[in-house]
Amino acid sequence: MKLPKIREIIEAVKALVHKPYTSNFPFKPHVPHPNFRGQPVYDPEKCVGCLACEEVCPSDALSHKDLIDDGRPRRQMIHYTDSCIFCGTCEAACIVDNQGIRLSQEWELSFFDRSTAFESIEKDLQLCEMCGSVIGCKDHLTWIAEKIGELAFSSPTLYQSRLKSIGIIDDNIVGVLKDFGRSDRVKILCARCRRKTTLTSDIVPFNLIGDGAK
Repeated sequence: MKLPKIREIIEAVKALVHKPYTSNFPFKPHVPHPNFRGQPVYDPEKCVGCLACEEVCPSDALSHKDLIDDGRPRRQMIHYTDSCIFCGTCEAACIVDNQGIRLSQEWELSFFDRSTAFESIEKDLQLCEMCGSVIGCKDHLTWIAEKIGELAFSSPTLYQSRLKSIGIIDDNIVGVLKDFGRSDRVKILCARCRRKTTLTSDIVPFNLIGDGAK
């Protein structure tokens, strides 16, 4: 039998006179390293519900449900703890300066009932004011309008969403007849209804006004 190496003897002596490498958990709370990648957590104030995190998640640990039949259209953002691999891809892909969902220091994630192994937040949805289909989350539309600045005025959906978010829009415009006419073009519309209101026959193309079109 070979004699122990000097390095091993030194380590053994250090272990006798110094604190142990392990923590006193569960008698004392364990404090993880600052770079520890714990459970991703949504920030309900900063998340805009854009679904970028869901698109890039490699383990399908993120999903959503659009609930529109109960009087309050909303999107439920869901994170499944039991499927998450804590890779941080969701945080890296977040369009809101990586603040909408972030890795936390939470690591005590054991559970007895797998059906409860999820966390969720809800964001208000914006529906098309003509057909009622989902356009996106209101916060997302507002974020886009603020991001592109004055270019948002090229899209009635964006600038109307922005005006609604700051409370200076008259909701009576929704009451205008839904006849795919000129008045409908300034509503918050999905892409399909926007196309219909643009191509409808009773709207005179701008390039024909000078030719005597009526």
